[in-house]
Amino acid sequence: MRHLISAGLPYINGIKHLGNLVGSMLPADVYARFLRQQGEEVLYVCGTDEHGAPAEIAAEQVGQDVAAFCDEQNALQSDIYRRFGIQFDWFGRTSRAPNHRLTQRIFQQLDANGYIDRKTLEQFYSIDDKRFLADRFITGTCPHCGYDKARGDQCESCTRLLDPTDLISPRSTLSGSTNLEIRSTDHLFLRLTALGPKVAEWVGTRQGWPDLSLQIAGKWLTEGLQDRCITRNLKWGVQVPGYEELDLRFYVWFDAPIGYIAATAERAEAMGQPDEWERWWLGDSARDEVRYTQFMGKDNLPFHTVMFPGMLIGASPDWKLADVIKGFHWLDYYGGKFSTSEGRGVFTDAALELYPADYWRYVLMASCPESSDSTFTWEQFAGTVNKDLAGVLGNFVNRVLKFSQGKLGDSIPSGGEPGPAEAALVAEVTASIAEYERCMHALEFRAAMRELRRLWTLGNGYINDEAPWTAIKTDRDRAAVVVRTCFNLIHLYAVASAPIMPDISSKLLAAVCKQDAPLPPASSLVGLDGLKGGDPFVVIPPAIDKIPPEAVAELEARFGSDKVAPAEA
Repeated sequence: MRHLISAGLPYINGIKHLGNLVGSMLPADVYARFLRQQGEEVLYVCGTDEHGAPAEIAAEQVGQDVAAFCDEQNALQSDIYRRFGIQFDWFGRTSRAPNHRLTQRIFQQLDANGYIDRKTLEQFYSIDDKRFLADRFITGTCPHCGYDKARGDQCESCTRLLDPTDLISPRSTLSGSTNLEIRSTDHLFLRLTALGPKVAEWVGTRQGWPDLSLQIAGKWLTEGLQDRCITRNLKWGVQVPGYEELDLRFYVWFDAPIGYIAATAERAEAMGQPDEWERWWLGDSARDEVRYTQFMGKDNLPFHTVMFPGMLIGASPDWKLADVIKGFHWLDYYGGKFSTSEGRGVFTDAALELYPADYWRYVLMASCPESSDSTFTWEQFAGTVNKDLAGVLGNFVNRVLKFSQGKLGDSIPSGGEPGPAEAALVAEVTASIAEYERCMHALEFRAAMRELRRLWTLGNGYINDEAPWTAIKTDRDRAAVVVRTCFNLIHLYAVASAPIMPDISSKLLAAVCKQDAPLPPASSLVGLDGLKGGDPFVVIPPAIDKIPPEAVAELEARFGSDKVAPAEA
């Protein structure tokens, strides 16, 4: 089985916050790394979503040409994800030719199959801006929940899809003008009403979806699908083929998910194998041999559980559909939402200036919002780093390395034979690793992190109980067995932790001189006998530093710590 993995495409308009990271790219990366370590063939794709009104608005706000703005922002975002250890197989861009080509191809398939309608609709025209306003150029109050910063296509507070004319007290996002009038204009619609039964049948066959994904898909399907306008009055985007007289571009939510396919095609072209992408996306080979898992936040779920599969179902039975859609709730900041527009919360560039990427990776995965919204606080962040990473994992490694070098020499000690204590430890470790790997395969990340921490505590409990510092006084061989077992635990911890904390894992592997070897599955090391007496080791500096209380107070003062009402994400 080959594994295709995609993370929700980050918008091009600005650096993303921690909520964006933990809701898609980070868990997808952890899963991809884990599968590669299991020996699976993996393709993890993502990219920047560069079309539509958000890009135009952001470029206008900084006085840049939109193409130049996208170039600059893509470079910034790509560098941040690299520094976070996100190991994409390809990070694409929806503004590149493969996405234009594939978007037009899928549209033409839908049009040929009768799933596209041309309709005249009433649309806002801004007298002051002298232009039709696409949905994201309109802001107003949501008629369903009263959120006063709802966009014209979707309310981010209640996730309901909207038409701009649904908004109460609408205003231009560009200028703030309320000098708007309704004018008639022609647009193209995807006939979701006709596709609804096929989408519902497909959703009904899905297995392994989290409740959130099923609930949002079920809500849409139960309430009844509406035909969806898929074109906009924009200049930046994919041009609609066959309707050039309308001078329209595709709605960003039409071409953005096609960006997953396009990223695969970009990679294939870069490899000099332009048709290689098809084995992941087209025909029997893709359907039967590829397991496709998508990762995204809950605001993106309606489009990925209903609209995108509807597009592919309507276009051709040859397209590969998602097997699992892993949806995440929101990560809040002190009880209020992270806000890109208001600069509220911790953004990925600032996070990397403060602490190593692995601290963030572990803390975010240990508290990721899988079953409900979760809240980030600096106290919680520091507490997890100090207790789990420094206090449990780091403390164990430091004790073993320093004691062994100081009392038993510069190589892993020889002598003695494992006894009942080691047999009991191996049994516990075997069960723990089996549960950890089960959770990772099942995409139960918080449970996997709990099991990983439990694995670290087993080592601390073992060394405390067996006390090699006491045994060495009367039985050097017994002390050697305990310390040698602990070195094997360090090796196991490095391997098991690698998908979550690749840098810390590398440091631990360096300590046991295994950094050049390919990483095996953690389950292959549960015997705790791979490292032998006489094997080398190196005493490394502490891999994790504690965060002092005064730093927490400083961070709360710098970034804010007061709970606020929900703000725009």
